[in-house]
Amino acid sequence: MTTNNDSKASGSSTKEIVLSFIKSLNDEDFKTARNHVNNDMKFEGVLASRNGADAYFEDMKKMMLKYEVIKAFAEGNDVCLLSDVSMQGVTMFACSWYQLKDGKINLIKVVFDPRPALESSGKK
Repeated sequence: MTTNNDSKASGSSTKEIVLSFIKSLNDEDFKTARNHVNNDMKFEGVLASRNGADAYFEDMKKMMLKYEVIKAFAEGNDVCLLSDVSMQGVTMFACSWYQLKDGKINLIKVVFDPRPALESSGKK
């Protein structure tokens, strides 16, 4: 696993930052969630990619995802979450990789099987 050594965050504090970010998203507290990310953060997902925190949060406000974290792992500036993610009445298992820089989330990569969401929306 590649790590970004620009920050000296410990594994436990990086995990706490990411879990606080997820709790804020679940609570629809986007202002607090926004405080946990860098302005130039990048998101790479199965269905879309976003450059910049503003574009990411614009989507998050529409999607209203809910996360149930099953397991969280941290090493240096990297955090991995295994979660059940609910969206529009469909729950999917997902794996997310968060990289932090200067104590804030700088990169999010998410993988999951999108078929249940696509089938529920009629976009097979």
